[in-house]
Amino acid sequence: MASHPENFRWKQWSLEDVADMLSQRFPYSYIWIIKSSRMHLHKFSCYDNFVESNMFGAPKHSTELGAFKHLQSLLTNAFSAAQSLLVSQNNKYSVDRDYDLSKMDICPTYTTNGCPEKDNIIHSTIYLGMPSLKDSLSITVIGFSKGCVVLNQLLYELQEAIKDKDIQSFLANIKAMYWLDGGHSGGCDTWITNPEILKAFALTGIAVHTHVTPYQVRDIMRSWIGEEHRKFVQLLKKYNVKVENQLHFSYEMPSLDNHFQVHEVF
Repeated sequence: MASHPENFRWKQWSLEDVADMLSQRFPYSYIWIIKSSRMHLHKFSCYDNFVESNMFGAPKHSTELGAFKHLQSLLTNAFSAAQSLLVSQNNKYSVDRDYDLSKMDICPTYTTNGCPEKDNIIHSTIYLGMPSLKDSLSITVIGFSKGCVVLNQLLYELQEAIKDKDIQSFLANIKAMYWLDGGHSGGCDTWITNPEILKAFALTGIAVHTHVTPYQVRDIMRSWIGEEHRKFVQLLKKYNVKVENQLHFSYEMPSLDNHFQVHEVF
């Protein structure tokens, strides 16, 4: 990003800097940032590893179960690697690498951001939790800008996901989802407006948070984004989903600066 002739202006929003910023905002959470599988023209993020996309990253959503499995595998491997790293760096802790859950000396109570409460760790055991073990932790899934296509794909797959025993426990650990100023170059489907998909989503009990800026929802050249966003929120509220909906920088002109700054205000 720093060497790109245009994008160097947004260097402060690189993946590494955003990870550092979020870790400071949420010091008791584990932060995992997933990079897009490719960048077209070093500018357009494409999440082909989660959803089939065209050259510019506009999604072609389907109900085929794939994104859930990929996300579950990524987090499971990430937690395993982090667990091993923590153990190797801290010899004063004693950890059973086989995770014999029947002998695990921790209390199964976690804070809302997925971290075990300090008083619940007995004998200084290091244990990050297991994404696929129900009630092991609390997962919040956040999508920003083009990354929101991943959240949308998860909703498309939901009907198949609840039939898969391996995915059910992982799904039960997802407590909240954040859509941060979603947008892409396609002419529709920036926000899900299919009633049947949203009805199924409502049954999960997952809390929904949408944080948008004029850069996306007031773009006169892409007016469908704002229209779809309103319908998305309206339908979820109709189906009794707990929705937090905020428009930031509403009195300012649409700008890419404010689009990125949603990271600091959500």
